[in-house]
Amino acid sequence: MSRAEQPSRRTVLTAAVVAAVAGSGGPAVAEGAGGAVTDAADPAQAPVRPVDNRFWTTYTDWRGGTAKGTRAVAGSRPGVVIGAPAGMTDYTDPHTGRTAAWEYATWTSPVHKLAVPATEAIASWNAHTPAGTWLQVELKGTYSDGSATPWYVMGRWAAGDQDIKRTSVDDQSDGKSSISTDTFAVDDPATGLRLASYRLRLTLYRKPGTKTTPTVWRLGAMGSDVPDRFTVPASAPGLAQELIVPRYSQEIHVGQYPEYDNGGEAWCSPTSSQMIIEYWGGRLTREQLAWVDPSYADPQVCHAARFTYDHQYAGCGNWPFNAAYAATFKGLQGVVTRLGSLTDLETLIAAGIPAMTSQSFLKEELTGAGYGTAGHLMTVIGFTASGDVIANDPASPSNETVRRVYKRREWENIWLRTKRYNAGGKVVSGTGGVCYLYFPDRPTSRQLKALAAVGVR
Repeated sequence: MSRAEQPSRRTVLTAAVVAAVAGSGGPAVAEGAGGAVTDAADPAQAPVRPVDNRFWTTYTDWRGGTAKGTRAVAGSRPGVVIGAPAGMTDYTDPHTGRTAAWEYATWTSPVHKLAVPATEAIASWNAHTPAGTWLQVELKGTYSDGSATPWYVMGRWAAGDQDIKRTSVDDQSDGKSSISTDTFAVDDPATGLRLASYRLRLTLYRKPGTKTTPTVWRLGAMGSDVPDRFTVPASAPGLAQELIVPRYSQEIHVGQYPEYDNGGEAWCSPTSSQMIIEYWGGRLTREQLAWVDPSYADPQVCHAARFTYDHQYAGCGNWPFNAAYAATFKGLQGVVTRLGSLTDLETLIAAGIPAMTSQSFLKEELTGAGYGTAGHLMTVIGFTASGDVIANDPASPSNETVRRVYKRREWENIWLRTKRYNAGGKVVSGTGGVCYLYFPDRPTSRQLKALAAVGVR
């Protein structure tokens, strides 16, 4: 997203050859850094949080649910694929006007009852979609009053852009809830209405008469009920550690490829994604980058912008599309979730897992930033000895200036609050602790423990 103050796009929120992931616990930590996952990382010791994550990832998961033309596949990374197609349908791409016929098959999850009845839900998925294939994710829920939502489209996605243009779907509402780009939200949480349960439906598409199929390895959603708040309690520093993460500036790409949300000025999300992908060893081949103007530095950032771009939202900040892009790299998976505190981030950093966080703030609310924003992604890579946040901030004038240190109390509040005042004094929404987590498809036991401690499995 852009650094400038802009109107919100959400109801509650503002606005390939790849190196194998090392099995020893991840990439480098800054020399002299310390810290370890403590008992606070034990799920049994974790505080109750207003977030519910449910992901389907195992062979048993994929054997469950309701399959119409899909089948589960086993192996080191179990998934679901097209078996015998359930039928054929036409799809008119709203962004090209082209109509094409597609074979399709569906998999519908069992009903998941939310441990935290939710005001919001965000789906995410990890998949391989070779040329000639794509997928759609939908959510259908039951409200706390017993009534049901319609089937909401949470995204139409392909890793490439040659068959369809990946897209969110606007104008979805039933008078009680609405979809805003990638987020399901109850229209008026003050009424007490909540999403009590949901199912996800996955539709896989391929060109007729072919044997090619998408493969989906992870599908799920994060439901949350974060209370309205302008401030959050301060957490006590608990870790001094810094991860060595590549540093990329979005600002050096200003004006490049304006068809992708006006160029680099708005590329905080894909730029942050690319930093973390490369931290885990992800690399793009020369052939994959051949489309980029050779005079541009860091062509992989241009590539990330193109392949996270949501043609309906007209931006690169669709959260699930970024997580799905990360998972196209060998050995990686990605989810969208919410965290509850800087203690959660410390737990992840101690296990070698950086995080991308979404926050919004006025210029004077974050010392040293030099800008204000209605929604911006940064990469948290560590903490100083005094507990301040070390972030790779892509809204920096050069790669060399990307590493920033922000005051702990300021940073914690702008990330976790759900209400704030904009430059005009109007009350608008905050992001409420949203983050992307990218991590190995075979996490170490230490990484598994840290992920479980923050509610991700």
